[in-house]
Amino acid sequence: MASAHEVMKMNDHEASGPVVVVTGASAGVGRAIAHRFSRAGWRIALIARDREALEQVRREVEEMGGTALAIPTDVADAEAVFAAAQQVANSFGGIDVWINDAMVTVFSPLWEMTPEEFRRVTDVTYLGFVHGTMAALRHMRPVGRGTIIQIGSALAYRGIPLQSAYCGAKHAIRGFTDSLRTELIHEGSRIRLSMIQLPAVNTPQFEWARTHMPRQPRPVAPVVQPEVIADTVFEAAHKPRREYWIGLSTLKVILGNMLLPAFLDHYLARIAFGAQETEQPVSWARSDNLMKPVTRLHRTHGSFDNEAQHRAIVVSGTVSRIAPVLIGTIVLFASGLVAGALGGRHRRPRHIRRRLV
Repeated sequence: MASAHEVMKMNDHEASGPVVVVTGASAGVGRAIAHRFSRAGWRIALIARDREALEQVRREVEEMGGTALAIPTDVADAEAVFAAAQQVANSFGGIDVWINDAMVTVFSPLWEMTPEEFRRVTDVTYLGFVHGTMAALRHMRPVGRGTIIQIGSALAYRGIPLQSAYCGAKHAIRGFTDSLRTELIHEGSRIRLSMIQLPAVNTPQFEWARTHMPRQPRPVAPVVQPEVIADTVFEAAHKPRREYWIGLSTLKVILGNMLLPAFLDHYLARIAFGAQETEQPVSWARSDNLMKPVTRLHRTHGSFDNEAQHRAIVVSGTVSRIAPVLIGTIVLFASGLVAGALGGRHRRPRHIRRRLV
């Protein structure tokens, strides 16, 4: 039970508006999420590594009607995340919603990655979520309420080539979140967990992710804009379902993997290499954000505005509630695989190409 001091603090906190923490808030999906909550007048704590980029987002949030606190933090550093959460609680009086979004990735076959690169992706993209969740619980459990939202991916269900570290991290987040959910249910807690499974999104990550491939990375089509994700996250903050699946491609990937995982192994081996590369060669001067941020590339959208969609189907809740959608998706998935198999019958296999140095 909360003490009298805590109750007074909660009342003051609620009277002055809800508080959301967003990690990875300096660009892409995280930046779009900050914009969405700011338009509703929330108080927003912005967490990312780049101080200059965070200040830009803070100004944007306040111009849109929100109140922002920028806290430069590397989510791979657990103590720094705990300190950031305490700073939020001290400044705003509490934390209502915590959104874990920060990520990095490396486009590469596993054998061309170093252990240090794989570890860094894991430290940020998986352990960063663990650290954020632990930090949120430190402030939510004493008052018995709150919502934690994990930004996931269709790749939390189905691994694809060239992103083994990222796919492993997203799988780990799903397992970690499911485990924690059972612990909270056992405790009778009112803290809610929600995981948002994303399709490909038009963010700057494809311009600053480290790559060992010869051509510039790209999202696997179809692609949606970050604002589509932000709208769903805002809904999840008010209605925290167990999971939200965004986009028909996400449904097809998840359900297809449930039905035909071995077939997908071979299908993705054939199409997913070329689908993650543009025709543009990677420049020798290209910077990446694996170990440190690239300030000049911090923005909400990536380079694929010409093809990115502004809306997508969103499915939430239990399988029984979405059975008609599932049946339709299975049919679409099967027809898409057949078309892809026929279309690729006469194409020569595309092999992994090494970059010439």
